[in-house]
Amino acid sequence: MDAVLAELVERGRGLVTRSIAEQVVPEWTLQRACTNGELVRVLPEVFAAAHLLNDQNVPPLSRIGPALGRRAVAAWICGRGALSHLTALDVWGLRPQLPGDVLYVSAPAGSGLRNWPGVQVHRRRHFTVSPPLVVLRQGLPVTGIERALVDSWPILPLGEQRTPMIRAVNNRLTTAGRLRAALDATARVAGRVALRTLLTRLAEGCRSPLEIWGHERVFTGPGMPRFQRQVQVRLGLRNVYLDLYAEPERVNIELDGATTHGDPRQREIDLRRDAQLAALGILVVRFAHRRLVREPEAVRRETLAILASRRPRVAA
Repeated sequence: MDAVLAELVERGRGLVTRSIAEQVVPEWTLQRACTNGELVRVLPEVFAAAHLLNDQNVPPLSRIGPALGRRAVAAWICGRGALSHLTALDVWGLRPQLPGDVLYVSAPAGSGLRNWPGVQVHRRRHFTVSPPLVVLRQGLPVTGIERALVDSWPILPLGEQRTPMIRAVNNRLTTAGRLRAALDATARVAGRVALRTLLTRLAEGCRSPLEIWGHERVFTGPGMPRFQRQVQVRLGLRNVYLDLYAEPERVNIELDGATTHGDPRQREIDLRRDAQLAALGILVVRFAHRRLVREPEAVRRETLAILASRRPRVAA
């Protein structure tokens, strides 16, 4: 490869665009690099170093890793759009894309961008490539987190839909309220009812699929108090958060996920925490994932009995 062109590719960390290359080398230099198999066109006007592509028999863009693919798409759209949907979730750190996955772009209706092998373009009216709709993250133009999450909901596998939403709220990247506003501003969303229900649960303080499951099937209904969720309690130099807290009875219900069981280190942390809460007069009751899911009625009866035992008895 021509030495000047090779330096441009190195500066571009494996990528170069035609507009940049032809500022410093003749057009035939770029053509010869492609003919010799040193560069491969992965998108219109965007070329990648051939050694970075795998040998799969798929479109060139699908033969490079997601990180390089995102940079290639950003170079191609060149301010006319932004990475969106599942690709935006990857940039936001909420769900990684795998090699070969389709890369998503949102763009104004008049941008001139069209689908390309390995790229799906969503053209939208009233979409502008500027804040707050689009922000820069990791040096890439990407749709805002609320828009990315709502857009991704209908195309995620059913069993994976909740996870990015829950993770985003838990990591304080957004709130249930802002997600609801983004949903309300979107005309058509497949699965809107299920998404609205999830956002209601998140607004109520549920912070995991297990807590949502418990809320819907165990810890609501006749006899159950109105539990407070994610109540902050100061223990020494740190704050802890109680999954479900019945304040009058001073009972904290903790739901242990499937990965918690069998982890001695986590078990020790939990025991210390429970002892500190006991010193404050708070009884901690833990239910494991397996029991909560397999014996919901038994868990419900046990919870009601514990709550009743903590209430002051009225003298006859």
